[in-house]
Amino acid sequence: MSVGNGIVGGVCMAHAPQFFTLPDSEDKDTVERVRRLAAENGEKLRALNPDVTLVVANDHANQFLLHCVPSFAIHRGKEASGHFAGQDFRFDVDSDTATDLVRYLQDEKFDPAFTSTAELDYAFGIPLTFLEMSGPIIPIYVNAYVPPQPRMERCYHLGQAIDRALRTMDIRAVVVASGGLSHFPGTDRYDSPATEFDLKLMREMSVGNLRWLLSLDEKRLDDTGNIELRCWSVVAGMLGERVPDVVSFDPSWHHNYATLAWWTEQAADTAVPHYPTVSADRVALTEALHRIANNAAERKRFATDRAAFAAELDMSGEEKQALVEMDVKAFTTLGIHPFVPFMARLQLEREA
Repeated sequence: MSVGNGIVGGVCMAHAPQFFTLPDSEDKDTVERVRRLAAENGEKLRALNPDVTLVVANDHANQFLLHCVPSFAIHRGKEASGHFAGQDFRFDVDSDTATDLVRYLQDEKFDPAFTSTAELDYAFGIPLTFLEMSGPIIPIYVNAYVPPQPRMERCYHLGQAIDRALRTMDIRAVVVASGGLSHFPGTDRYDSPATEFDLKLMREMSVGNLRWLLSLDEKRLDDTGNIELRCWSVVAGMLGERVPDVVSFDPSWHHNYATLAWWTEQAADTAVPHYPTVSADRVALTEALHRIANNAAERKRFATDRAAFAAELDMSGEEKQALVEMDVKAFTTLGIHPFVPFMARLQLEREA
């Protein structure tokens, strides 16, 4: 098992069928650029030494259309395969982890469907082929095309739950999501991508504001041809607020191709908040400052004889000195919640 667990990296990218079919209407330079970028990102993801690759994509109404349309489905068969435009693809599935994942999500009040035989269409085949991923995968199907689809919040929360599951299981994973950006296959808007919206989306995600996806309701997704962003929202929940290492945007006449990749592992968050928790070792000092700030009689007693007030308290000499001098820097060093001495000083100065 590699050091570290949970989702350690990921890629969001397009899966346009033109990447495989290469019609004359397609800009070959754009396709080559997307392919080259995917290969580079795949190399970065493989270097993270994942135990498994999760692949989050939609089914294009090929299998989940009439008989059963789950919001989310997880493949737990021995292998997953598919065929499109003369391309065959087959991948080993980490069946044990997929099965444990279903159980964990049930405990988290999700009820994902699961399959042992569902095929992979190009939404899975293209990114995995372009990224040149190796090792076992777990395909996760998200219903993007058949109403009623899951809301973005539900997709995001599923991603969070999956990351918690992998951490609990001590599984180190990377995630690949495919979809979009804006396009309207099969409609009269096919040649009119919502480029202005897509650029706004890319600006937000490029600075790590992945939660911006949660602002998109069903109508906004439909109006902008971005119903496949539900897959991206699942990945956003897995990754959290992380700034991508790679951001790329390639417009075309029928799709806007985008790539975002995260492969720099996150260091532990050691930032000290402006308003820390009240330390158990500083309760006496905090309580004294609170009385000075909120009790007029106690404030007058403190102002009359600070040393005598402090001498009554069960505190260290350092704490007593800071209180007598109302030393803001000392309070900060001691880890005192700053709003308490701020209000105490404000009241003392007002009455002085």
